[in-house]
Amino acid sequence: MDLEQQIANYQTPQKAIELVRSTKIVLLVGISAAGKDTIKKRLLEVADFRDIVSHTTRSKRANNGVPEQDGVDYHFITLDQAAKMVDAHEFIEAKFVHGTVYGTSVEALQTIHDQDKIALTDLDVQGVSEYKAMSQDVIALFILPPDFDTWVQRFKKRYESEDEFNTEFAKRSRTALVELEHALEVPYYHFIINDDLDRVVRVIDEIAHRQDEFNEHDTEARDIARDLLEAIKVA
Repeated sequence: MDLEQQIANYQTPQKAIELVRSTKIVLLVGISAAGKDTIKKRLLEVADFRDIVSHTTRSKRANNGVPEQDGVDYHFITLDQAAKMVDAHEFIEAKFVHGTVYGTSVEALQTIHDQDKIALTDLDVQGVSEYKAMSQDVIALFILPPDFDTWVQRFKKRYESEDEFNTEFAKRSRTALVELEHALEVPYYHFIINDDLDRVVRVIDEIAHRQDEFNEHDTEARDIARDLLEAIKVA
């Protein structure tokens, strides 16, 4: 059986499921250019949060001219190492995407659990669903721009030419539609409107430290998510 098929058939070990259930975990999802990465960096400056550093078989990259660091951005491993980890059931979850393996190891989460800290990571809606299947106590946060026009302006800043922006925006809009539609269909997302970074970090910190309960602010944010979804559809 090749590695792609092994990962497709991967079953999370019971010890990993129990670890997820006994660890405070916050999962960040967000449409492209919503500010998820910036929010994550700020949250990691808060004492109680620790990054779940994922494993990947892709090569290191440079982000804004800064090379990625092993053990900080990712644990960089070979395909052979990934295969051995799959065989040993060392992953909580793993994905095979266009020839590249991405996965969260039991060891990475265990370290955060033993420190009695809040585990933080960013992933897609499918990954959140997998975590939620293991534990309903996992906190899921969906990061949104305040409105469609703000989203477009933020997105444009990433590209030097109008043609490049139009091409990428068309792709990202389709992805955003799928993600938003899914997130609005399930009851467990806290929608977080990224209109003020300090406020967003404070709100997420408050949600992470309380029981995963919802209030009127969640209802208001969900309405904004619906408005954004409709604006993307007609754009």
